[in-house]
Amino acid sequence: MKCSLCPVSCGADRPEAVGFCGVSGVKIAKYYLHPFEEPPVSFKNGSGCIFFCGCSLRCVFCQNYELSRAERGRQFSVRELTDIFRELEDMGADNINLVNPTHYVQDIAEAMSIYRPKIPVVYNTHGYEKLSTLQLADSFVDIYLPDLKFMDNALSARYTCRPDYADYALPAIRFMAQKPLVFDGDGKMLSGCIVRHLILPLAVYDSINIVKFVASLPPTVYFSLMSQYTPFGDIAAFRELQRPVTLREYKKVLAAVEECGLTNVFLQDKSSSSQTFIPEWDY
Repeated sequence: MKCSLCPVSCGADRPEAVGFCGVSGVKIAKYYLHPFEEPPVSFKNGSGCIFFCGCSLRCVFCQNYELSRAERGRQFSVRELTDIFRELEDMGADNINLVNPTHYVQDIAEAMSIYRPKIPVVYNTHGYEKLSTLQLADSFVDIYLPDLKFMDNALSARYTCRPDYADYALPAIRFMAQKPLVFDGDGKMLSGCIVRHLILPLAVYDSINIVKFVASLPPTVYFSLMSQYTPFGDIAAFRELQRPVTLREYKKVLAAVEECGLTNVFLQDKSSSSQTFIPEWDY
């Protein structure tokens, strides 16, 4: 099987060979109940996060650097992945949260055909997606939780290995934004889309454009504005990334949120800029 799940379409025989994403087979770094997602996702018991290894985007500032570069993790079979679903359910997870799932969608779909969790399934993605892959994922996904990292391809060219990020991310998020919004009586999200954006130092202009884009999406879409940027990863050559976002930068983006009339919004406290929120990998 030649892999074409992500926009790179590297053609690797992923069950056996390493793809552009850096992994073969199903490689997982950690799974546990995560309390720090948006409130209706983490909810009461925590989101049952499964952190998949490898990534085709390779952001230099990645806070999960060891995971995205596949420096951590161990191999699991598809059957073992279904066991993880069951274990997280037994632990009381409010949902199954597939973190960085893009290059595993076929494996996940196979696992879902064996056992479909009885709780919502979250697709937690960097946003660099092909519509054909999302159409496959849509058969088992209840909640989309995409990042929208950049609209300016000059930024994606500088900070990732994919200068065409927005060319794929914008239509992908328009697709994900169509997911119907459903909450249960207690306020837990059962279905919907939450678009995340991480403000970067010296990139407020792009953040404002992203806010305007989100304002063009259906009003059922939630927006999560993140101020947690923490200097991390391979940023020695990027002086501007060696500091957190300033309060002034954050307030400029917040003003754009208010000006665009966004009401379904999650705002992150500035104290979230800390390495203490980065998970320790089990494998």
